[in-house]
Amino acid sequence: MNHKKLILAAGVTLLSFSMFAQRRTGTPPAAPAVADTTKKPTPPARPATGPKPYKEVITAKAVSDEGLFTVHKVEDKYYFEVPNSLLGRDILVVNRLSKAAAEMRAGGFFGYGGDQIGENIVRFEKGPDDRVFLREISYAEYSKDSSSPMFRSVSNSNVQPIVASFEVKAFGKDSASTVIDVTSFVASDNEVLYFNSGLKRALSIGGMQADKSYIVSMRSFPINVEIRTVKTYGRAPSPGAAGGAAPTGNLTVELNSSMVILPEVPMQARHYDDRVGYFTVGYTDFDANPQGVKSIRLAKRWRLEPKDEDMEKYKRGELVEPKKPIVFYIDPATPEKWVPYLMQGVNDWKIAFEKAGFKNAIMAKRAPTWEEDSTWSLDDARNSAIVYKSSAIPNASGPSIADPRSGEIMESHINWYHNVMQLVHDWYMVQASMSDAGARKMNFDDELMGELIRFVSSHEVGHTLGLRHNFGSSSTVPVENLRNKAWVEANGHTPSIMDYARFNYVAQPEDNITRAGMFPKIGDYDQWAIEWGYRRFPQYSSPEAEKTHVNNWVIEKLKNRRLWWGDGEANRDDPRSQSEDLSSDNIKASQYGIKNLQRIVPQLAEWTKEPNEDYSNLRNMYSQVSGQFNRYMGHVSRHVGGIYRTPKTVEESGSVYEIVPKANQQSAVSFLNQQLFTTPTWLINKDIFARTGQSGLTVIGGIQDNVLRSLLSTGTLTKLVEAESNLGTAAYRITDLLGDLKKGIFSELSGNKPVDIYRRNLQKSYVSQLSGLINPPASPTISLGGGAISLGGSNIDKSDIKSVVRAHLSQLRSEARAAASSNPDSMTRYHLQDLVSRIDEALDPK
Repeated sequence: MNHKKLILAAGVTLLSFSMFAQRRTGTPPAAPAVADTTKKPTPPARPATGPKPYKEVITAKAVSDEGLFTVHKVEDKYYFEVPNSLLGRDILVVNRLSKAAAEMRAGGFFGYGGDQIGENIVRFEKGPDDRVFLREISYAEYSKDSSSPMFRSVSNSNVQPIVASFEVKAFGKDSASTVIDVTSFVASDNEVLYFNSGLKRALSIGGMQADKSYIVSMRSFPINVEIRTVKTYGRAPSPGAAGGAAPTGNLTVELNSSMVILPEVPMQARHYDDRVGYFTVGYTDFDANPQGVKSIRLAKRWRLEPKDEDMEKYKRGELVEPKKPIVFYIDPATPEKWVPYLMQGVNDWKIAFEKAGFKNAIMAKRAPTWEEDSTWSLDDARNSAIVYKSSAIPNASGPSIADPRSGEIMESHINWYHNVMQLVHDWYMVQASMSDAGARKMNFDDELMGELIRFVSSHEVGHTLGLRHNFGSSSTVPVENLRNKAWVEANGHTPSIMDYARFNYVAQPEDNITRAGMFPKIGDYDQWAIEWGYRRFPQYSSPEAEKTHVNNWVIEKLKNRRLWWGDGEANRDDPRSQSEDLSSDNIKASQYGIKNLQRIVPQLAEWTKEPNEDYSNLRNMYSQVSGQFNRYMGHVSRHVGGIYRTPKTVEESGSVYEIVPKANQQSAVSFLNQQLFTTPTWLINKDIFARTGQSGLTVIGGIQDNVLRSLLSTGTLTKLVEAESNLGTAAYRITDLLGDLKKGIFSELSGNKPVDIYRRNLQKSYVSQLSGLINPPASPTISLGGGAISLGGSNIDKSDIKSVVRAHLSQLRSEARAAASSNPDSMTRYHLQDLVSRIDEALDPK
């Protein structure tokens, strides 16, 4: 994009149609009418209602508030006085719950004060017959050149909808503004100002009750108008509710709608790069590809610009302050003792922006008191904030609102749920308590909890700056460095706080690593990502012009492996890009992690003890330990059938996709055989089970089943088949996987040993999983045009999967039958005989 305003072709074209009268064929023309002098003359029609003089509408009783629009309140009516200069301008509408009803939570995550409930872009436009139209604008498709035939074609195919129509009540001085009555529109229930339809369904919100709803206020500011209303809704049936029965009662909420003018000249955008993790906005460009269309993605970024007088300093590489820094206010409802830590989590990003050439580019501030600024509001769209929510949800999130034309972030409200403290407590106790004695209790001291809050604050602020998760960052760190006290305390255990690396669970007690080496912090990747997004190149006037320069810059920078971005969300095949894992060797890292878990389990009863409480803490923390063990197993499982993905442009050498080497996959299965399929007896603690009612059979069996489902899924096996087609015998094949698993899971057969109850359950799960591959359940179908379409998964009938599984089960049946005839343990014989019957049924179903 260039500095010339982008024109949305679809949003500016009005269609007109000529209407033609038509006589019926064969009907003679009507005779001329003859005047009837006996009738009284028809009185002239009353003139149509039209604009009145300004003072007749905006009377002396008006209470007026000047800003983006002048808002007038005349008795019970509200008017917008819209300057002509703002007609046709894009206005971003952001709708939020200001005060929420207690009974409206949706899945626990939505329905709190501060939650966003809708977002639109609208324009006010002059229409015919003294009317003003409100159009809802979509930027899904672009043609920039208004003189081109393509522009006209896109325009004709994408007329934007008119969502409201207003009579012009009066014109302002010199007809430079237009007065419209917005009372009925604001008082009604509509998607422009209030809930979007999808969220309404999710929150079980029914129809609005007008007699119990009212407008609270409308306030105008320099770039925005804030509308506050109270709305009462009936209750609607919950999605999927049996019988469609609606819950009783009403929901009364206070809503805030912000109407924010978008910049007349959009910020110069930066094209998204698959090698740096940013959130994006996008559209289909009909001009970029002369022989087709092209999907354009733009990185979401704040508009940071040097002051005009500092531009030459910036070009010379001197640090300068931006025209407008990024400011996050702290919700006044936040408990005071956590405010400094939340603020520090924001301010930690200052160093990253210095890489992009800006000092004091981001900061946290306390919200002003009423005495300091009576106009300040948390709902004002000019104010970004960390919003404290009194919720039992153990989470936090960092959304942002962006200009779809350029990716410019306009504002953000970080959601800070109170119970995120439980989340970070449990993580830290499970992952760090063997290195940090302060983590060996249920209530951390304020300093430790404060530092945990600071870490989460920094992570969420990173999202609001445009950054996505970097699940691959920790894979750039050699595993032994995480046990090197000096190195890890200086560099951190991951180069990115945007990783889900949590805490340094690799560190062993004898390493004596302090909290400086246990916590994530703003790292090398984070600083590089901010530099990529916010460094300005004044010599280029458009994002297209700078692409070659930026590409060469990225290629050079990524010679430093610590700056690599691994997309572990869209790409689930790369074992380097996983959440919650650590190091370049997550198999070895998991071994270290298990050693720490083995030390923790015997201490749990003591560490979770609180006076006058039951054993809920013990039950929860044992579940957290077993959950952490389950994560380790998942990290290792991902190697089987894994595919490395390293995004590159055509100017770079090397492969983008690489199959995980056979030796790595074999090591992964060997690890699983040793650590999981050989019963992890360290998880079996009778004292804990006696106090909590938990069962080792259920806990261990659940983890084993999770891993088997992953290893023996059609997705994993299909990738192994495809790898064999590429690499031949150098690939880790299905026969290799099943052979290695059988050696571990059925090791008792060759030695005629008894099979204990944990192993019996595991062996049954293994056979059941393989049986499901050759006899999958019938897939649901839908009728369509007299035929039926299956809704099932991938079709494996034409691959080698069923062939190999049948042969494998047949061999296993022979071995189980032979062992059953001679094993001295009766339960083992019964079990093996049952396995033989199950395999018979799988291979020859009735």
